[in-house]
Parts: sequence; structure tokens; C-alpha cells
Amino acid sequence: MKALRLHGTGDLRLHEEPPPTPGDGELLLRVTAVGLCGSDRHWFSEGGIGDAVLTEPLVLGHEFVCTIESGPRAGDRVAVDPAIPCRRCAVCLAGQPHLCPQLRFAGHDSTDGALRSLLTWPERLTYPLPDTLSDVEGALLEPLGVALHALGLGRVQPGTSAGVFGCGPIGLLLVQALRAAGVTVILATDVLPHRVEAAAAMGATHALHAEEALAERALERLPGGLGVDVAFEVAGENAAVADAIAATRPGGRVVLLGIPDGDRTSFSASTARRKGLTLLLSRRMAPGDLPRAIRLVESGRVELVPLVTERCALSEWRDAFGALVERRGLKVVIEPQRVSEEET
Repeated sequence: MKALRLHGTGDLRLHEEPPPTPGDGELLLRVTAVGLCGSDRHWFSEGGIGDAVLTEPLVLGHEFVCTIESGPRAGDRVAVDPAIPCRRCAVCLAGQPHLCPQLRFAGHDSTDGALRSLLTWPERLTYPLPDTLSDVEGALLEPLGVALHALGLGRVQPGTSAGVFGCGPIGLLLVQALRAAGVTVILATDVLPHRVEAAAAMGATHALHAEEALAERALERLPGGLGVDVAFEVAGENAAVADAIAATRPGGRVVLLGIPDGDRTSFSASTARRKGLTLLLSRRMAPGDLPRAIRLVESGRVELVPLVTERCALSEWRDAFGALVERRGLKVVIEPQRVSEEET
């Protein structure tokens, strides 16, 4: 089988490797679609993410859809939860397995991810993919689950006003999820014009370039003129954190999803303190978020197709990661079973 391994900063290599053998409770899966994430960009560009650093060649990719390769369910298509908690520690037993200190995560640390032809994964972490969703759409279910988890932290409900600061794929999924949750005022900002346009197309009521978002006239257009009830920072940039804090009303909530370069986030404390804001940090998905994401897309309240702007074969990884690093388009999806023109 083929596997794309990261050997060092910017050093990806395509390997031929023997197929894996499933253990107890595992399935052999043929990978059909993998979405590239901002965290994959950190691994590729920095050789690590946060306090996890590359110590051996690693297969990236945690947003993935597969077809079951063998056994009684052979041929079934499944979305996959990329997180494997221990299920034994106090954190897991308290109902927060996504925060498990021993958690293994696809494409992170020493756990190989999905940028390969075949992999094995616990059957309990696979979910049937509805016939109405393509494999490529299914690769966006995990980031939608991340957005839904953040919505819960923000205590979003109908009538809430919200801001989304950073309109990459997760930010745009947040915009759609906010709209589906009954939010009628959605301020969305980004530094890239094509992302601002996408936010407007996906339901933001105020889609603005980041430089003009906090102009006095922009906040005056919001109900009450005091700012939004809850802000989601999804850029991983200090400027976006500052904008989120500035745009949130007194007593509001700010949810940080972005992963900063260098593993550091900073902001001026006086504004956040004076407003009495609640700051929360969001980590991945919580239990139940992936099935919720599937139901939300199946109902038609969130669209995934418009977010996919590049599709590549595994052998076209240079184009795929180039688009990721340069932030071209929106979501890049690699299809390991796809044959490139050069391979035909």
C-alpha cells in the first residue's frame, strides 16, 4: 500500500509499505478521502504542533472517510472519529474522553493518520456514512464536529448574536452551524477576501475584511451597539483574538479554537477584564459531535460541497500541501484511491 510520511519540516515522502493487520475490535479500512487541516499545516511547516514534536516519520491526516475492506461489513462506507481515548482514566470516566491525557489521535505525535491507502481503526469509532453524502463531503464531518463542540461551549441558542473571527473551513462551518442553530446576527471576518465572500454566501449577516470589522460603524450595525454575545476565534492569530475580545459585549463569551504558531496566544487583558468576559478553549470534538454532524448535513441545514476547492491524488501531495500552506481556496481533500493524470 502507499503511505505519505512526514520525515521533517517540509519533508513528505511517499512510501510503499505492507498493509496493516487489524487487531481485536479493529477494522481494516480503505481510505477514500482525507481533508487537510490547519493542524496538518503546523506539522508540515513546523515539524510539530504545540508541545508535540516529530520524533519519527509520521502519516498525517485526521479528517477521513473509509470503506470497510473485509469482514461482514465489507463495502460499507464510514466516517471515522480520529480520537482514541483510554476509556479508563478519571477524565474518561467523568464523560470527557476528548480530554483524555492518554488519548491517541490520528496524524498526531506517534499515531499514524489517514494519508495512506489502508489503515486499521477501532470499529466502535466508525459511523455509517449516509448514501446522500459523497466520500469527499464525508471528510468534512470531523471539522463540522469541531464546530459543533465550540457552539456548545459558547452556549449558543436562538436569538444569540455571534462573531466568527477566521473564516477557514472550520470558521465557515461555524457560520453555517450558527445559522442552523437559529442565530440571526452573525459577524464573520477574515484577512482573505475570498473567505469573506464565502462567509457571506454561507449565511453571515455581516461579512467583513478583518481590518474594517471593528470600525465604529460596523459595531453600530449590531443590535444594541455593544457587540456580539459570543465570539469564536478560529484563526490562530493574536490579532483575531484581540478582535474577538473587542467585538464581544460586556459579560459575553469568547471561545478560542485557533492553533497559534509557536504555541503562544497573547492579548491585552484590560479589555477582557473590564468587560468581564468568559474565555474558553475548545479542543477537537466531544462524544456525540460526529453523529450530530452527520445528522445536520443529512437534514440539509449545512452544505459541505461548496467548501471543497481542491481534490488531489495521494501522489499529488505537493499541490495539496502547497494549497494548504498558501491558504488557496478553502478545503483541500486528498483521495488516496484517486489516480492522477501522471499515473494513468
